[in-house]
Amino acid sequence: MEFLPESGGILSMLLQATLMVKVVLLFLLGMSIWCWTIIIFKILLINKAKRQVVEGYDAFLQAEDLSAGLHAVSRDPKSPLAVVGSMAVREFRKLESADIEKERKRYLVKDTLRRILRQAVSAEMKRLSSSIPFLATSANSAPFIGLFGTVWGIMHAFHSIGQAQSAALATVAPGISEALVTTAIGLLVAIPATIAYNFFLGMLTVVETEMVNFAGAFLNRVEREVSWASSRGSRRDNE
Repeated sequence: MEFLPESGGILSMLLQATLMVKVVLLFLLGMSIWCWTIIIFKILLINKAKRQVVEGYDAFLQAEDLSAGLHAVSRDPKSPLAVVGSMAVREFRKLESADIEKERKRYLVKDTLRRILRQAVSAEMKRLSSSIPFLATSANSAPFIGLFGTVWGIMHAFHSIGQAQSAALATVAPGISEALVTTAIGLLVAIPATIAYNFFLGMLTVVETEMVNFAGAFLNRVEREVSWASSRGSRRDNE
């Protein structure tokens, strides 16, 4: 194409672009680098967490009792279930040793554990999902940022037509072509960010579901296996 730079191709064309177009391109480049950094890091982190919670929950269900189940979950201290379980056990021990009436203690245990488990699950989900909203922001904004660069470049191209007093293709095409590149790069940023964001949402849903199921199973085992915390223990005391 005669209107493209004779040497260097697209790179040479971009180097000759207006300052505003270069700023837009640099901004999109930085956004793309940060998006791919998040994508790579989160793939490793969330995939590991997903494997840990699925295996940990299965091990907890297969354990003979609550103590064995917590031991199985805690084999990997950094597992989300290990963190959630340790917080619940810590609060359980505090309540167990509290100097209050047994009946009141029994009344408080499930509500207290339910609250702590909910907080622990929420904290783990917040940790795992950190930085992911940036992918959604990039997916939504990158095409418009690129479009802004395109509009600016086309404005500059029409300005060049006026100065040259010629509407020949060779006069207008370089400015328009460099302007369209910003829209293309904006889409190149947005498409991977959109795919990754939805992919991570699906994985996080699995992780959250397994942690919520673990919390429910933990509460059920406390109710069944810890005498002072169970309603059956209350009936025995009354008898």
